[in-house]
Amino acid sequence: MATPALTFDREPPDYLGYAKGVWSWLITLDHKRIGIMYLIATSASLFLGGVFALLLRTELLTPGPTIMEHDTYNRMFTLHGAVMVFLFIIPAIPAAIGNFVLPIMLGVKDVAFPRLNLASFYVWVLGALFLVASMWLSAIDTGWTFYTPYSSSPDVGTSTAVMSSAMGVFILGFSSIFTAINFMATINTMRPKGMGWFDMPLMLWALYATSIIQILATPVLAITVFLLILERGLGLGIFDPALGGDPVLFQHFFWFYSHPAVYIMILPAMGIISEVVSVFSRNRIFGYKFIAMSSLAIAFLGFLVWGHHMFTSGQSKIASVIFSALTFAVALPSAIKTFNWLATMRGGSIRFDTPMLYALAFIVLFVIGGLTGMFLGTLNVDVHLHDTYFVVAHFHYVMVGGTLTALLAGLHYWWPKFFGRMYVEKWAKLGALLVFVGFNSAFFPQFILGSRGMPRRYYSYLPEFQMLHVGSTTGAMILGIGL
Repeated sequence: MATPALTFDREPPDYLGYAKGVWSWLITLDHKRIGIMYLIATSASLFLGGVFALLLRTELLTPGPTIMEHDTYNRMFTLHGAVMVFLFIIPAIPAAIGNFVLPIMLGVKDVAFPRLNLASFYVWVLGALFLVASMWLSAIDTGWTFYTPYSSSPDVGTSTAVMSSAMGVFILGFSSIFTAINFMATINTMRPKGMGWFDMPLMLWALYATSIIQILATPVLAITVFLLILERGLGLGIFDPALGGDPVLFQHFFWFYSHPAVYIMILPAMGIISEVVSVFSRNRIFGYKFIAMSSLAIAFLGFLVWGHHMFTSGQSKIASVIFSALTFAVALPSAIKTFNWLATMRGGSIRFDTPMLYALAFIVLFVIGGLTGMFLGTLNVDVHLHDTYFVVAHFHYVMVGGTLTALLAGLHYWWPKFFGRMYVEKWAKLGALLVFVGFNSAFFPQFILGSRGMPRRYYSYLPEFQMLHVGSTTGAMILGIGL
């Protein structure tokens, strides 16, 4: 007797609809749902940090007070940097897009440790609550780097607020480590038998290299901010010179994490660009193995260049020379990727859909950011440009012009996979145009400001700088509209 064919009155629901209600999301172990929750949370962080940025730029429309006093400006600056770096840029691509696409690219049902994956999200939420709670306690004005002796001083905020912010960063580090462990275990143990290392999509290579950095570098930051908590809470002399500590030690610890953290932010972005450029050029990626190995090279070299943040901090001349040379060396793997993307496009038939527009924007902006980094890696030039708006512009061209545009490229590219529907192409292209024009209008004038000697983090400035600040603020408004 023949088995009757199975019939369905309706199609089985997808991962968005197989279980209804908020509780089904809060306890889900589905990597796609966890990725969506990360996407919502990091997008909210982007909005919050972006509002702080627009308020800062509005204040800088004129010399002197515009919409806030200097203490408020300093606190707003700290909140903008901390929210953008720790709550958005670091987790956005690996935790949101990576969580969603990594198992799909491997052809497996889920990541290796689904419960750890959900736990990493809730650890992120807990860390975010500690960081944001400091706003209500007494927003601190140490800058997002928590530099000592500022963060050891009672003038920058209450001890409770400083320790709450530092504890938030400490907790967020665990979320990053959990995600990295999960990704490495999944790639190592769950690849299908027919998929060797050099058969993997380049996005997986980027996520794997990022995971290496997260596991090795993040504990250094965790230890550093924990020592800061002990110093502020118990009065121990670790970093504060008034207590017998060494503030330069804090810089070494912080930048030993924070420069590799730049590649935690940018390597997943490069993975997205490798996927998008190949698809929308309708061509196989040029130099696959070189791009794959350059991701590991960046992960390795990224640990060796932290001292270029400290050329003016009193380190020895020979150390500065070595760090300068290593800074030039770390640019080579990124250059390999860039040339290979261009070669892929040259041999292909390009479609200028929205993901490709963001990918092209990434290449232009990241190249500008990378090349200006060479200026800062040159010893005698850095002495003039250090702590000026040139550094601000360079940082944003790499982080926002790089990571954010790549995130937008990936979000548009995988949008139908995420939500089962297509975005409106004409509005998406308009958004891409506004983001590109607004970003360059906001940050390119800052290269000029910095080269002319405008210090960063200043609340007021000489009247001769006003027109460039007005242009920068106008560009920030356009960028905000585009987003």
